[in-house]
Amino acid sequence: MKYMGSKNRISKHILPIILKDRQEGQWYVEPFVGGANMIDKVEGKRLGADFNELLICALINIRDDILTMPKNNLEFTELDYKNRALNFPLFKGFAAFAYSFSGKFWGGWRRDGAGIRDYVCESYRNAAKQSPKLQGVKLAQCSYDALEIPPQSVIYCDPPYANTTKYKDDFNHAEFWEWCRDKRKEDHQVFISEYNAPSDFICVWQKEIQSGLNTNSTKKGIEKLFVHESQI
Repeated sequence: MKYMGSKNRISKHILPIILKDRQEGQWYVEPFVGGANMIDKVEGKRLGADFNELLICALINIRDDILTMPKNNLEFTELDYKNRALNFPLFKGFAAFAYSFSGKFWGGWRRDGAGIRDYVCESYRNAAKQSPKLQGVKLAQCSYDALEIPPQSVIYCDPPYANTTKYKDDFNHAEFWEWCRDKRKEDHQVFISEYNAPSDFICVWQKEIQSGLNTNSTKKGIEKLFVHESQI
């Protein structure tokens, strides 16, 4: 699903690193599942969570309700979007992200300069391709620190980045990094995507990427993958 800050473009680079030592039957967990563009490329036991209730509803739509979703911009119009999908309560979450500019939560109706492209149709086709890949994924609506994580899981975190386009809710970065340290002490494998990290976290991969999350949309950011030093 179209989502601001999606890791779809770099998944082929970082997933082999994240899954390198994963054991058979070991859970793969994403406390910030976003548009599920990483977890849909992983097999086996998978758990995805997010604090945003509408985001989880959107992913459940993709996983369970694909045949009943709007299929073009005649079935779901710009007016429907402006009315916050009032007549489509079951698909409000999907509309909030998939039909929005850059996949940003209610970020404005997606359109091209000529007004020709049918983004509702494109979103449906993309969702139909993603739906089989989400079968079996357990989805939960909760904050990362309230998520019940199975013992000795592989955890991948893609939190709101510091000093970038603001998300709907404020995010305490210091508390997040302390939570990552605690998960390591519980014997989980923890991987974090960010631009920067505290000194006790080690960068194990990096690549320059054009990023819509950066406050300067024309500037490239250095995407990095971190692990705690105890994991090396």
